[in-house]
Amino acid sequence: MGELVAVVGREAVGPGCRHGRIATLVAVPLPDTVFHSGPVFDGHRLHDGMAVGVRSGRVVAVGAVERVVAQIPWAERVDLNGRLLHPGFTDAHIHALSAGVDRNACDLTDAEDASQTLDAIAAYARATDREWIVGSGWTMSHFNRGCPTATALDAVVADRPAFLLNRDHHDAWVNTRALELAGIDATTPDPSDGRIERAADGSPTGTLHEGAMDLVSRLVPQPDVDEQYAGLLTAQEYLHSLGITGWQEAIVGEYPGMADLDSVYTAAEESGDLTADVVGASWLPRDLDRWAIDDVVTGFATRRASTAGRRWSMHSVKIMVDGVVENRTAAMSEPYCHDCACAPADTGLTYFDQKVLTEAVIACDAAGLDIHFHAIGDAAVTAALDAVESARVANGLTAGRHHIAHLQLVRPEDLGRFVQLGVTVNMQALWACNDDSMVTLVRAAIGDERYQWHYPFGSLARSGASLAMGSDWAVSTPDPWAAISVAVNRIPPGEDVEPLLPAEALDLTTALAAYTSGSAHLNRRGQVGTIRPGTRADLVIADRNPFAGQQDSLWRTRADLTVADGEIVYERTNP
Repeated sequence: MGELVAVVGREAVGPGCRHGRIATLVAVPLPDTVFHSGPVFDGHRLHDGMAVGVRSGRVVAVGAVERVVAQIPWAERVDLNGRLLHPGFTDAHIHALSAGVDRNACDLTDAEDASQTLDAIAAYARATDREWIVGSGWTMSHFNRGCPTATALDAVVADRPAFLLNRDHHDAWVNTRALELAGIDATTPDPSDGRIERAADGSPTGTLHEGAMDLVSRLVPQPDVDEQYAGLLTAQEYLHSLGITGWQEAIVGEYPGMADLDSVYTAAEESGDLTADVVGASWLPRDLDRWAIDDVVTGFATRRASTAGRRWSMHSVKIMVDGVVENRTAAMSEPYCHDCACAPADTGLTYFDQKVLTEAVIACDAAGLDIHFHAIGDAAVTAALDAVESARVANGLTAGRHHIAHLQLVRPEDLGRFVQLGVTVNMQALWACNDDSMVTLVRAAIGDERYQWHYPFGSLARSGASLAMGSDWAVSTPDPWAAISVAVNRIPPGEDVEPLLPAEALDLTTALAAYTSGSAHLNRRGQVGTIRPGTRADLVIADRNPFAGQQDSLWRTRADLTVADGEIVYERTNP
């Protein structure tokens, strides 16, 4: 790596950091540098034989090695030795702070089956004297019908209440003690935006879907400022190690299991601990009354104005249109199959009346806010597109960078509407494969015909739609190369299974562009996401040239060096 200084540890500062050595990274300035002798992906296309010069944290020259060196002859030279240089990744949909808190609590993401999940919970319960056992990361496909029981949880923790979110945070697993404290029994009605999993006699079995989580989460102690701040730094350190230099925090506001994150990010920026560019998406309450829309949107616009020009900014609004297929809360245009898990056949849930959704989207669009939709079922995707179309009619073509995340099921007739309406496709590509959840839960729920509508990224790219990419961490790994591997191959990383609709695969150039320049544009990070003279030095050296290797091994790619805004925030010690 030439003379580049290694990243060292430090004690973090700021509120919540009196526990000592929380962060192990410190940002150090990148010396004036010429990167050479390796392929360069500029955010849009691949170049060979091109050097990149950085001076005072900015890209100042791109071109032939001799010409770049002549512009900054004093600069240090870093021989890429055939490795790829590319812009830093921007994750367009992530829950970084809460994922960091989860990593510091009862983290179940590494459990490979139900037995390991229960063992991890038991070990955590033995190691802590906390009043509540709180954590996340369990996988639905590890449990019968995707619904773990209070009885099973009681076997490892019965003396204290337990509240454990699954990977996607759309379901909670609780034990008997938690149900008792919340007063949930056979007579408790389902909330309008959720469902209590029940036995034949109506008694709760231990899984709470969507809004039903609130019945218990309101009793769970929220992470304090110390825990949240430590979680942010834990997450940031991990994300930088993966080459991620910016992201969109997909929920900022009161949500089950999450506190409002604005103050923590603001404190981290003010203290100098925030080394990423982060956009917060203000949460639109699911119980929103149409008469309150103007006041709510005014509050969002005020937040946007107060954070303009800062590393932590809030110009996005998160609207969750529906739930997820696995628990049958994703909104479908036709009923779920009768023989699938957990509930009678129905069409799922839509969290907003279409009139309220449309009026909220029109108001946000008129206020200059970007709208970040969660839409998984085909009916939810249609509802989101219909709302944007109404906004285009009401407001004309505004500067709003609206986008729909997830897009698990898209009706063929909706594919062309993204480019027509200027709506960006926000892909969580890691899910676009025949993994355990798809095979054991999803296919039985929707049937073979709708299975052909899954994650139509190739069709959307061919239509000319703008593409961005994110992870939805902690739902799944935030590793961009794992997601890119699935986008290109449509199979789980490292597995030999039937590809999911291979015609919907993306080529590597398109996928990498979506995760760099595409997501950066979506986040309004105009000075990053590309490598060209004048841009900020948000750069990553990969440990190989993935364009030259086997495409089914893309997921093995790692970051050797991450530079964010001209500062080294990660360097692999043994590349």
